[in-house]
Amino acid sequence: MRLWPFRRQVSARSRSVALPPLAEAAPADMSRLLRIESDETKALEAARSRLRIMGMSLGVGFLLLAGRAVDIAVMGPADAAPIARQAVHAETRGDLFDRTGQVLATTLQTHSLYADPSLVWDARETAEALATVLPDIDVDALTEELGGRGRFVWVQRNLTPRQRQAVFSLGLPGLGFRMEPRRVYPRGRLASHIVGYTDRDMAGLAGAERAFDSALLSGDGRPVALSIDMSVQFHVDEVLRSTMADFEADAAVGVVMNVRTGEILSMVSLPDYDPNRPTDADASGRLNRAAQSVYEMGSTFKAFTVAMALENGTATLESGYDASNPLRIGGHTIHDYHAENRQLTLAEIFTHSSNIGSSLIALEAGAEAQRGFLGDLRLLERAPIELAESADPLLPRQWGPTETATISYGHGLAVSPIATIAAFAAIANDGVYVPPTLLPVAADETIVGERVMSSEAARAVIELMRENVTEGTGGYAEAIGYRVAGKTGTAEKPSRGGYDRNRLISSFSAVFPSDDPQYAVLVLLDEPHGNESTYGYATGGWTAAPAVGDIVSRIAPILGVERADTDHGERAALIRAALMPEIIP
Repeated sequence: MRLWPFRRQVSARSRSVALPPLAEAAPADMSRLLRIESDETKALEAARSRLRIMGMSLGVGFLLLAGRAVDIAVMGPADAAPIARQAVHAETRGDLFDRTGQVLATTLQTHSLYADPSLVWDARETAEALATVLPDIDVDALTEELGGRGRFVWVQRNLTPRQRQAVFSLGLPGLGFRMEPRRVYPRGRLASHIVGYTDRDMAGLAGAERAFDSALLSGDGRPVALSIDMSVQFHVDEVLRSTMADFEADAAVGVVMNVRTGEILSMVSLPDYDPNRPTDADASGRLNRAAQSVYEMGSTFKAFTVAMALENGTATLESGYDASNPLRIGGHTIHDYHAENRQLTLAEIFTHSSNIGSSLIALEAGAEAQRGFLGDLRLLERAPIELAESADPLLPRQWGPTETATISYGHGLAVSPIATIAAFAAIANDGVYVPPTLLPVAADETIVGERVMSSEAARAVIELMRENVTEGTGGYAEAIGYRVAGKTGTAEKPSRGGYDRNRLISSFSAVFPSDDPQYAVLVLLDEPHGNESTYGYATGGWTAAPAVGDIVSRIAPILGVERADTDHGERAALIRAALMPEIIP
């Protein structure tokens, strides 16, 4: 009972109320005192209850925060979890190599910057500060995102170590980093259209990255080797860039192919792009013109027309055709660019690149024979190469006499450069078609091709192509010691109501060495312009043929082609090219 006076005194002081001693308290005072004590007990219990509830709430909160921290540490922010799972998968993406072991594509681990808008103090201030070290940031767009209600925003992905340190030094709240894989292309623009690129989540979008996506993601990071030889690629690229600049062409294509195995050793398409930053390039730069574009190839098709006639037996090399006058057919008039105005043999039609003569050869063989032969050469379908970008040809709506005549010299049918070089390779490969490929072929591997013409017909066409270089329109393609055989091509680009003679597709298709064909080379220029060195002419013999000769001279030693002694034909071609310039279609 001694506690009561003490409690009474505390209560009295806390309320500034004077209470009498307990022994002297009246009954009314006793009742009042009991009510006060009851109220105090209830208040104390209520406070204890509130404290218990607050403690439990804080405990649950801390548990949630701890769980969330573990979740972020393991999986990253909630919105990034799917990306994290994709990234783990992407880390196993294999590397791409060329045939000599040079790395064309590999995967590196990089830091990516993200933000939690709920933890950002000032969205505008944060965005402006980040822009001082990450210039590519759109301040207004990032400010809007950082001011949103979400909990996760990508700020910039795949930072360099220097960029990461610069951001870290800013000390801004609400920012974080996470490791992500990034696809890197050490050779940059060189071979960009062959290699291609991936998206942020490492899915192949173009080139070999897309064509061999499944193999590269086989689960163990297994590398994939390509048939490309980067030394050859470098020289083709350098010659093509120089040629494109000299003739102010809109675009250019260069392809080198092994005629016996189908391996593509080089594929250049200009303009190009940097696969490390593909979005910086426009659609024109990302377009692979070697496979994805189709062109009317002009007089290069005369090689197929002659081969068809010889194979079907409708003509021999000595067969004569009257090319003394323009040919009228279906309301159209066919002229020769550099007319001989006389009777020509089949061999002379090829050497002098006569449109009239070629039309007569095709009309004699017939549309069905022409369509069947070009079909055997796979020129009426997309080139059978691994690239998803390989384009379908543009075929005529009907295939009558007029189409038969114009297709004989490369008008009215548009095909890709890859399809064209594969057809030439079939002629060079003793008449056997081997599909083009971006995968290397082992030395002991048996190549199964399809015979599309007899050895005799194929050999005859190669001899005509060689004569076209030594005495015909392809003299500027000669490469000393390597006996180039080839055919010029000049096609006017289609326009409303016909063709525009001022806009040309100029090309040269070649094989070497002619006495033992091993490789095919094609160069195409889109809308080249003549200059002083070509007397103003922009045709295939003046523009594309010299580029082929330069390419062959550079790459033949790399490919192990032995240089032969200069023969009379090579000397004649050089003298003709140097001293007797003429109009070369």
